[in-house]
Amino acid sequence: MTLIGETAGKPAGDIIKDATDASFAADVIDASREQPVIVDFWATWCGPCRQLGPALEKAVTAAKGAVKLVKVDIDANPAYAGQLRVQSIPAVFAFVDGRPVDGFMGALPESQVKAFVDRLAAQAKAGAGPSPADEVLEFARQALDEGDTATASRAYAQVLQAEPDNLKAIAGLARCYLKAGDRERAAEVLEMAGPEAKDPEIDSVRAAMALAEDAPSETAAFEKRLAADPDDHEARFELAKALGGHGQLEAAVDHLLAIIERDRDWNDGAARKQILTIFEAAGASSDVARQGRRRLSAILFS
Repeated sequence: MTLIGETAGKPAGDIIKDATDASFAADVIDASREQPVIVDFWATWCGPCRQLGPALEKAVTAAKGAVKLVKVDIDANPAYAGQLRVQSIPAVFAFVDGRPVDGFMGALPESQVKAFVDRLAAQAKAGAGPSPADEVLEFARQALDEGDTATASRAYAQVLQAEPDNLKAIAGLARCYLKAGDRERAAEVLEMAGPEAKDPEIDSVRAAMALAEDAPSETAAFEKRLAADPDDHEARFELAKALGGHGQLEAAVDHLLAIIERDRDWNDGAARKQILTIFEAAGASSDVARQGRRRLSAILFS
């Protein structure tokens, strides 16, 4: 019989393992001083846990030993879950140098799980020097961050001339068109990646396009309603959609967190679903996503 964390006939060993309260210090705290350790707090009765677990295991296995995954059944081992104030599962924490440095809750899309693991793996791997394409991509990213979409577009196009299937260049060029307000050209560029492409940056641009397509064009009416009634969640939600669709992601997150803080289940959790789309659009390693996740966790675990 093949167990979780094993391949056929070959156990995953120390890369993926179960831990108890008694072994947590050695398996997580001590081990994280050598390499990042991801802790997955779960339970057998938890449906989202069964969805998240395989995605975590797949991403950790693909990292080829750069990170470890430790799974903790909170029913049998409640001590450390209590210390970390785990109130909802699945709950995932990344430990580095003996302390938690990042994490998330809930069953995230596989692309976000992979980006989370890849970011930790990058901290542990001794990377080779950047390739010429990587250097151009970094130059393009910096130009785009500074608002110079023309320079960024030329740099991404240069990479695509040499590597037509470079997903980072495809995502970057599509984002340039999206920032310029040309969703049609952005969609055409994304088609170069193909519908089956699995890449966090491609997924991020797709999420950004979804935000733009769903965004109201005007905000004045919603701002007026909020001024009259700060608890008008519908107006705040529509304002957040407008801001997010026009690239003002931090402001959109602020409004969505305000809704969640007042009524986390409003409109069947619409604010939480929208904020996850914004995190994906911003990129899992962005300040918007990292700080937003921490603020969201603080609200949900308070």
